Amino acid sequence: MKNIFVVFLLIVFIAGCSSMKRTTTTGSTFTKEQVQMIMAADSSQPMRVFKITNTSDSILLRSKSEDVRVDPSDPVLRRFVNRLYKTVTDSMSLGAGIAAPQVGILKNIIWVQRFDKENFPFELFLNPKIIQYSELKQDCLEGCLSIPDRRDTTKTRSYAVLVEYDKLDNTHHVEMVEDFTAVIFQHEIDHLNGILYLDHLQKEIEDAAGNNL
Repeated sequence: MKNIFVVFLLIVFIAGCSSMKRTTTTGSTFTKEQVQMIMAADSSQPMRVFKITNTSDSILLRSKSEDVRVDPSDPVLRRFVNRLYKTVTDSMSLGAGIAAPQVGILKNIIWVQRFDKENFPFELFLNPKIIQYSELKQDCLEGCLSIPDRRDTTKTRSYAVLVEYDKLDNTHHVEMVEDFTAVIFQHEIDHLNGILYLDHLQKEIEDAAGNNL
């Protein structure tokens, strides 16, 4: 009976956290160099997508990002999220998601296209983290704006993930995401940790080799 009560309290806690106002701001502000990159053009202009085919780009794409300070009144943050959106929806890109490192900004910021919602809207997520992965996996054909002219099927993506994140209005959320949209979250949050989907393919090869020994 005690265990059932603990589980019930946990469910209530998660549900209560699904949308709550933060009382403090955490994370860091943009560096001087990042501000220069962001403010070099107005909100309607996309940013250059970093590619692994460029050595300096590849080094940055392999770097870990940091949380951003969520300040709805910050003009730099607002300019950046608008330009990041323009980049992922630009006719030259047309991705299903994008992470800040893909345009050279090492901050934990992503846009994700929500194929689990009507009309497939793009949504912004600040400081996203996956706090639980389902054991059930799914195969998925993946591509990446930072990996030109290549698509591969990964087999290690979880079917469902529990994600916590901030929104631009400084609210904090916890949400369960499933199916293909869950893959996009995993792909983009990997970018924030310097991980590319190619790394999952390499792990599959290594695991298969180990099983054949």
